[in-house]
Amino acid sequence: MAEQAPAPGSRDGISRRGILGLFGAGAAGAVVGAAGGAGTAVAVTGAFGGPEASAAYDFHGTHQAGITTPAQDRLHFAAFDVSDSLDRAGLVGLLADWTDAAARLTQGLEVEEGGAVGGSDHAPPADTGEALGLPAAGLTITFGFGPTLFEDAAGVDRFGIAARRPPALQALPRFQGDALKAEWTGGDLCIQACADDPQVAVHAIRNLSRIAFGRASLRWSQLGFGRTSSTSTSQSTPRNLFGFKDGTANVKAEDGEALAEHVWVDAADEPAWLAGGSYLVARKIRMVIENWDRVQLGEQEQLVGRSKGEGAPLSGGTEFAEPDFEATGATGAPLMAATSHVRLAHAASNGGVRMLRRGYNFVDGNDQLGRLDAGLFFLSFQRSPEQFVTVQRSLASDGLNEYLKHVGSAIFAVPGGIRPGEHVGQPLFA
Repeated sequence: MAEQAPAPGSRDGISRRGILGLFGAGAAGAVVGAAGGAGTAVAVTGAFGGPEASAAYDFHGTHQAGITTPAQDRLHFAAFDVSDSLDRAGLVGLLADWTDAAARLTQGLEVEEGGAVGGSDHAPPADTGEALGLPAAGLTITFGFGPTLFEDAAGVDRFGIAARRPPALQALPRFQGDALKAEWTGGDLCIQACADDPQVAVHAIRNLSRIAFGRASLRWSQLGFGRTSSTSTSQSTPRNLFGFKDGTANVKAEDGEALAEHVWVDAADEPAWLAGGSYLVARKIRMVIENWDRVQLGEQEQLVGRSKGEGAPLSGGTEFAEPDFEATGATGAPLMAATSHVRLAHAASNGGVRMLRRGYNFVDGNDQLGRLDAGLFFLSFQRSPEQFVTVQRSLASDGLNEYLKHVGSAIFAVPGGIRPGEHVGQPLFA
């Protein structure tokens, strides 16, 4: 596995800085309770259940890091469009350059030795330098390939890989309530950088974008804070921006059987080059915060299907009690409303479908009316995109939809892990 125990202490003279210690929040397939999964190797944990600032995850392994890795507190996600002038060799060269840089960055190193201050005074530095002196901070870098990398909007096979496109890698269908904006949708390539220091995550995307200059350009990017799910049993359950505990039902890193069934593409699946990989869905979901803040507590709990304090299902028990969807109250009405988020997102309502969720909160200032531009940057990994489609269609009658607006959407095939000496996605080009 790529997710290995951290290498504590100093590396190549880089100093260590204390972890920021911000405790996460979260949301779900629209906000609360959609299931997911997490990895098998756990970093040294800090006071808040996240990796210490000295954590360093190996970039190489069976699977890419940043999927089952214990969820870090910060995110910088970026989608890229490949230049129209780039050919197949140029694309492979970009992926190789990104791979080399990512392997160094995840260890707390510059993109190349002496990159920030060791070069010529008469040339731009190879590394932008804002992470000098900072530790790896649990940085993981995860790469994905969008449908348009294989065949662009005009149907052109720019890189000779259309025949190797995964059959399941298609643009997501339109869902009820979608209000998607082009500036937050799609992309040929994506990079997910997660860390416990926001400057480390931003440094990674900044330098990888710089390396891509002339070959690929940023289409859109998103900063996130506060993990929305626990991906390891070592982590406590966070709260989302609606104030509810989120991700209680997420599959944990230690549940290898669930990961094999619901997250990892199997060697028997099509195509074989994607074995050990997954499919990533990214959705930018704006929360109508001001309206939600005026909803009575009891109604909030009915909409979610959990108590706001303990996080227990309204059918009874504690946070981790299995919801009883047959339980009724004194009036004979179900304790878990038919339109509650927990009921609609639960595997029992979706033919056993589960996903690995590791999204983040965002606050992008305010809009022209003075309302918070805030919500959930939803990220899920699944063995097939159909898993996400199934759950999202089930959520069409979710009572929370009154307080949510889906404004961005993208899907990517995430290749399997990278061995030393290889580049990300190498089997695709073999």
